[in-house]
Amino acid sequence: MAGVRDIRRRIRSVRNMQQITRAMKMVAAAKLRRAQEKVIASRPYARQLQEVLARLAANVDAELTEAQPLLEQRPVQRTAYLLVSSDRGLCGGFNANLLRLTSSVITEQKQEVGLVTVGRKGRDYFRRRKLEILDEFTGLGDSPSYQQAKRIAGKIIQLYVTKEVDEVHLVYSEFVNALTQRPSIIKLLPIERPAGEQADKQQYIFEPTPTVILSTLLPRYTETLIYGALLESRASEEGARMTAMGAATDNAKEMISALTLVMNRARQAAITTEISEIVGGAAALE
Repeated sequence: MAGVRDIRRRIRSVRNMQQITRAMKMVAAAKLRRAQEKVIASRPYARQLQEVLARLAANVDAELTEAQPLLEQRPVQRTAYLLVSSDRGLCGGFNANLLRLTSSVITEQKQEVGLVTVGRKGRDYFRRRKLEILDEFTGLGDSPSYQQAKRIAGKIIQLYVTKEVDEVHLVYSEFVNALTQRPSIIKLLPIERPAGEQADKQQYIFEPTPTVILSTLLPRYTETLIYGALLESRASEEGARMTAMGAATDNAKEMISALTLVMNRARQAAITTEISEIVGGAAALE
């Protein structure tokens, strides 16, 4: 059995660690609140933009939509995955779940695969596995901006328009609540031609031309999807970190209780031994 001094040193070390994890939990909770507000605010905009595209597709000739490069359907020979992970760890299974989903999807692919990574964790993981990294984006910070999403979307659109890739999928963690984050994968490019609302029989007058409107809306729609994924990922990361640090704090508390019990037993054993020695010494002197 370890000595009382060693056990006391371990208790002090665990208690210091508990203070760190408790502070990290509080910081993550504050960041989660801000990230969650941004996620909730961004969802209606993306939904409304999708509805506008649906109405536009319902009232525009198919020939005009097929002429758009982001709607072009072609045989898939090379697929790219835009993986949104985190720059830092200590967030439970947040990154592990994303990497597991991406790895399983890539394993099932029969064509060539490339990756565009957001965050150091995803980049480092697949770099160690010698998978081709087409581009990487790191250091987006605690509050991703639309300009950062626009820069990522610009790279994705360039890869698709220049036919370096024939299909792009977005892998990110959808924020459900502080305890639940759902790894998700959606098709980013080519943009699926939205089905127009059958009940919407109104005639629209477009200004400027439908072609110009589509040329503006389609890249904006791609940027909006990526921006939403960045916000969802940030909220999911902080939710997972808050949960993980809360569990670590509780585990430290249990460990301190267990070590305190062991220390008390060791002290009791030492005291009993000392008493036995004193009684034995007194008996020897009689």
